[in-house]
Amino acid sequence: MDTNSEKILSISNLTMRYGATNVLTGVDLDVYKGQIIGYIGPNGAGKSTTVKIMLGLVDGYHGNVEIFGQDISNGDNSYKQRIGYVPENAEVYDNLTASEYLTFTGQLYGMDESEAEYKAIRLVEKFGLGDVYHTRISAYSKGMRQKVLIIASLLHDPDLIFLDEPLSGLDANSVMIIKEILAQLAAEGKTIFYSSHIMDVVEKISNRIVLLADGKIIADGSFEELKQKNKEGTLEEIFNELTGFDQHKQIAEEVVSIVKEVGNNA
Repeated sequence: MDTNSEKILSISNLTMRYGATNVLTGVDLDVYKGQIIGYIGPNGAGKSTTVKIMLGLVDGYHGNVEIFGQDISNGDNSYKQRIGYVPENAEVYDNLTASEYLTFTGQLYGMDESEAEYKAIRLVEKFGLGDVYHTRISAYSKGMRQKVLIIASLLHDPDLIFLDEPLSGLDANSVMIIKEILAQLAAEGKTIFYSSHIMDVVEKISNRIVLLADGKIIADGSFEELKQKNKEGTLEEIFNELTGFDQHKQIAEEVVSIVKEVGNNA
């Protein structure tokens, strides 16, 4: 890990409780310029909570979070203009056209309206949405909506990009394009926080993988480093080994057995 590079994000002793439940229990993490972080973990591990804290969407946490060298709890939200975000379950303004939505989003990030419109229409063309640029988003498929969200996250040229299941609903060609875009953005010095349950994609695009379980980091390193420390070969297998989940085959066998039983009794 290149610790001589510029530190973009620093989390120390991050703890978060919802009622009596500990969601995060002392997370420490430093992220550097140009890294693609694969941020993974089981459901309920605290991934989304961590990201929402960093985005300033959740407060009430304990510990320290610094982004671009700034403590995000100091009330200055200017750091957000340098961040892009694709949430897992995003509510898009259905009654707006892509043109209206992207221009509006660009202005929220401090862009001039004409600049946002100029960049948006060119990006939409590259993503194959040129013909529906002035069509209401309510008429879009899931994949088309996802492309709009990705464009919105990149429009203002952010330095730090948070992506939560960004490939959801995309076709194979679009997935290849997005993966290449991420690699080129990282090469340009952009820092990418990538959260997904699709392990083979995380394995291929990330130069650093952080595994969260039960509110704490239990693995942190490149895929090759994680392979050396664990017996298994793929990231999915390493994930299962470290999180202690080894029932997938048994559960699958039981499901198939039930399916066959129902079919035989029909």
